Amino acid sequence: MDVEVLGHVALRTWDSTRTPSAPKARQVLALLLVNANRLVSTDALIEELWAERPPRSALSALQTYIFQLRQMLGGLLRNASPKDVLVTTPNGYEFRIAPERVDLQRYEKHRLAGQHAFQSGDHPAAVEQFRAALNIFAAPPLANVRRGLHLEAEIVRLEESRSGVQQTRIEAELELGRHHEVLSELSGLASQYPQHEGFHRQLMLALYRCGRRPQALKIFNQLRQSLVTELGLEPSRELQMLQQAILSADPRLDSARSTPFPGRTTDPPPLRLKWPAASPWKA
Repeated sequence: MDVEVLGHVALRTWDSTRTPSAPKARQVLALLLVNANRLVSTDALIEELWAERPPRSALSALQTYIFQLRQMLGGLLRNASPKDVLVTTPNGYEFRIAPERVDLQRYEKHRLAGQHAFQSGDHPAAVEQFRAALNIFAAPPLANVRRGLHLEAEIVRLEESRSGVQQTRIEAELELGRHHEVLSELSGLASQYPQHEGFHRQLMLALYRCGRRPQALKIFNQLRQSLVTELGLEPSRELQMLQQAILSADPRLDSARSTPFPGRTTDPPPLRLKWPAASPWKA
């Protein structure tokens, strides 16, 4: 059985796909799956379902949802008992499954491998691992689930994680001199996220290396106008340094594997984003 949370929440076998029809049962399953192989407390599940106003029947209702989920598992499992997969503990419940069967955990494996390769300077391996991660994480997570406090926090965490993977993968591509190859992708990302300094910095650098210095400076001005107008903020010092380096045609900008250029960050941090209304979800 395979578990999916990156996209629609679902349980899959070779011949069947199941998702609870009841919204709250689906919510319970989603919180258990994003925490697969970790205990989820009864209190956390009740808080997810009813926030700060649980009914008196909250515990019995939760137990009913667990029973429904085990019934669904019974139709999927061949060699295991539902109670051995969705396990009751003294403090809550745990969904036990091999990590390689969970899309989120496969994504995390590739993300961590890519991060290690990037920090070690192995940029080809970093690109390969990050692309594998992004191919798994190719749609908005928990897309068919109503979200309470805990799942909303998971969405934010996953958004930040994917954004960080995408940004660091592009950084590795730039280190390999692939500015032409990433230019179109960066243009789309800067358009979708008009206040994301990381993507704008990378777009400015790619444009400059493609011999398009005026366009690189125009990108800076557009970002600055957006930040000042909507947030009352100036671009970061790093971005301003990159603008000055472009204006002065700093030779450190010309090659990927040279002295760190002005405005470059070694490890681009993930930023908190909302999914755009229409996202191409390109890896």
